[in-house]
Amino acid sequence: MTLVDWRKEYETGVPDVDHEHRELIGLINQLEPALIDGDARPAVPDLLGDILAAINAHFALEERLMRDARYPEYRDHKGDHDRLLDELRDLMDDYESGRWIDVAEFARRVGDWFAVHFRTFDARLHRRLGH
Repeated sequence: MTLVDWRKEYETGVPDVDHEHRELIGLINQLEPALIDGDARPAVPDLLGDILAAINAHFALEERLMRDARYPEYRDHKGDHDRLLDELRDLMDDYESGRWIDVAEFARRVGDWFAVHFRTFDARLHRRLGH
C-alpha cells in the first residue's frame, strides 16, 4: 500500500515543483512500511522529522515566490501550508508520546490534503506566476 499516489492532476506544469512534490510523496510513502514493520518502528520519528523538514523547506520556497510576486492569495495559501504542518507536528507528538498512528487514517488525511492543495492552491499559484 502506498499512502499517497502521484496523480496527473497534481502536476503544476513546473518541472522543478512537480519534482519536489513527487519527492515529498516518496518520503511520505516510506512511512507505511515503517509503521507496520515492528523492527522498523524506531526509525519512524526520524522519518517524520525528515518529512516535516522537507515540507517546511518546500513551503518556504513557495512562500518566498508568493511574497516576491505579491501574490494576492498568499495568506490563504500559507494558511493551508500551516494547517498541514500543524497536523504533521500533532502526528509526531502522538507517535512520540506512545499513541499509535492509524496508517489508514494518516494516508487519508495526508492524501486528501495533497490532492486538494495541488489541484487548487498550487495550480492557481503557478498559473498566476505564468508557469
